[in-house]
Amino acid sequence: MDPIETTVAAVREVGPDAVAIDLETPAGFEAEPGQFVKLSTEIDGETEGRFYTVSSPDTDETFEFTISYDPDEGGAFSEYLLNIEAGDTVTITGPFGGDYYEDEARVVVLAGGPGVGPAVAIAERALADGNEAAIVYRDDHPLHEDRLATIATTGADVFILSESEPLTDAVADVLTNDEGEQVFIYGFADFLEDANDAIEAAGGQPEEAKAENFG
Repeated sequence: MDPIETTVAAVREVGPDAVAIDLETPAGFEAEPGQFVKLSTEIDGETEGRFYTVSSPDTDETFEFTISYDPDEGGAFSEYLLNIEAGDTVTITGPFGGDYYEDEARVVVLAGGPGVGPAVAIAERALADGNEAAIVYRDDHPLHEDRLATIATTGADVFILSESEPLTDAVADVLTNDEGEQVFIYGFADFLEDANDAIEAAGGQPEEAKAENFG
């Protein structure tokens, strides 16, 4: 999809130093949970942009992405996003990415830090479709706790771990290795490495996981 301008519908806090931004869905735009878009704007005469993974279960009318930030660090684009308000216009391009939810019978999402955005989106979509879901999320400052709690009340397995806790036991609890089960991994490189090790320890196939490395 070519770059297209759209409008911010809402901005809200979703945890420590994190916000979710809802955008109005442009005509003809569709994205599946797990795909990502490029958000861009012009700052001091230069076009600046970054990629963000969709954190809403669908793109009906609006769609969401989640931003976590370090208040002691950041640049012009981070400042732009942190000051964005409902009614502002932004430019999006996409969607991008081939590792997304495709109506699998059971989804197991392993998420580190900001990877919780696509994790809750995929789990919510799977459950709405009548499929099974499980989340293992590691973060010292959890985001989207209300959505995680709601997902857990449906009977889905949700593990929230601190940064110091290993993934091994939780992954072993949620991974069935049955036909129709799909593992997703979202996080930074060190988390992906830990997740792959945990999958292998649980008898799974890490190379078959759908994964996005945030850097």
